[in-house]
Amino acid sequence: MQHLCAPLLLLLGLLGCSASRPPTRPASAPALAAPLVVATAGAPTAPVYPVMLGIDVLEAQGFAAVKGKRLGLLTHPAGVNRRGESTIEVLRRAPGVKLVALYGPEHGIYGDEAAEVLIPDRKDKRTGLPAFSVYGRNRKPSKSQLKGIEAMVIDLQDIGSRSYTFISAMRYTLEACFENNIEVIVLDRPNPLGGLKVDGPPLDVRWTSYVGAFRVPYVHGLTIGELARLAKEAPGVLAVSEAVRQRGRLTVIPMRGWRRAMRWPETGLTWVPTSQLIQDFAAVQGYPMVGLGAFWDPPKIDTGFRHGIGKSYPFRGLSHKTVKPEVVEKELRALNLHGIQFRRVSAPDRDGKPAVGLFIEVTDYDEWRPAELNFHLLRLACKFDSRNPFAPSSVRDFSGFLRHLGSEEFLRALQRDGARVDVARFLADWEARAKIYQEQSKRYWLYR
Repeated sequence: MQHLCAPLLLLLGLLGCSASRPPTRPASAPALAAPLVVATAGAPTAPVYPVMLGIDVLEAQGFAAVKGKRLGLLTHPAGVNRRGESTIEVLRRAPGVKLVALYGPEHGIYGDEAAEVLIPDRKDKRTGLPAFSVYGRNRKPSKSQLKGIEAMVIDLQDIGSRSYTFISAMRYTLEACFENNIEVIVLDRPNPLGGLKVDGPPLDVRWTSYVGAFRVPYVHGLTIGELARLAKEAPGVLAVSEAVRQRGRLTVIPMRGWRRAMRWPETGLTWVPTSQLIQDFAAVQGYPMVGLGAFWDPPKIDTGFRHGIGKSYPFRGLSHKTVKPEVVEKELRALNLHGIQFRRVSAPDRDGKPAVGLFIEVTDYDEWRPAELNFHLLRLACKFDSRNPFAPSSVRDFSGFLRHLGSEEFLRALQRDGARVDVARFLADWEARAKIYQEQSKRYWLYR
């Protein structure tokens, strides 16, 4: 399969190409008409925590970056400060700050909407402010939705995996604001997997979508603020003209005290669920491990694998709809995968009856490759189903799967080779590309 290598994509384009070494940064570059601003962290005014979030730093700086501006705020329940207070309330009570509109991503401002359900605009009952949806008929905020604001504040907690849609909401909001001459202020937050984990396939350009808005490896290793920097600085990431990109105004309020090697438990922060199935850090780790391997969208595609055991262990439990747990366990243990082990667990199924599955244990975080398990599960799906669940068929539409997976070449290999697919070859190729990506992405890092 030939890979698209569009020059305008800089960092992202090379992820679809073979390359022996990353290109060097030019010695000099033309200045942008509206350069990116990275606000410096002032001294904290409260007791020191291991990590101060972007909203905490903004408050410590006396809200200087937003004071006197008519603000919109794109956020959700995990948009809180280190004390667990909603960013909505922090900005509403801040002196000299004018919060005039709220904007909600998938699952809504308060996280009470189901996944993939379009959300209408409405008046927010808690604050009386207009609440606009960036997960409605249009995923990109319209001119009318942005009317009356001078700056858009974004405070969204990502989980570090490409297909989790909050980074997409950030990207499309950036585009809309740049097109309408509205400043964007991103309050940065930790990547809960840390900033050193990069794994899985890059995204083919034709499958760029709302569940894959950045052409990065499946586990991307950046914070949401760093991704915003990438979108602002790298030509061809945003679907706007060069003139619009260059005059667009982006300020990132970085964290204080966060380091790339930190996983979420080391931040000293309390995890606030980002969606109904991501209730804790265990699910954050599980999402990139089984989200693709347990993909289920009948009648289009069904791998046979299910994540979770009933309502327990979302993204960390694993079972198969027809194959006995001991058979699945034997197959998985034989793989000797990096940094993980499997143990049997029991929990009530959705009908309250006893059910048994496997719990995926991360035993060595340094050795762990977050996305690796998925591709072995996809191979096993072919082994467990003699009809090959990926074989082309008039009732099967693989577009949704590909928007998540990102690699059409791997799907074609599954279709062609079934259980004989050479998973190791793909993993080695993606690992090599991930190393190039990670070296290049350092130009957007805010932390070491």
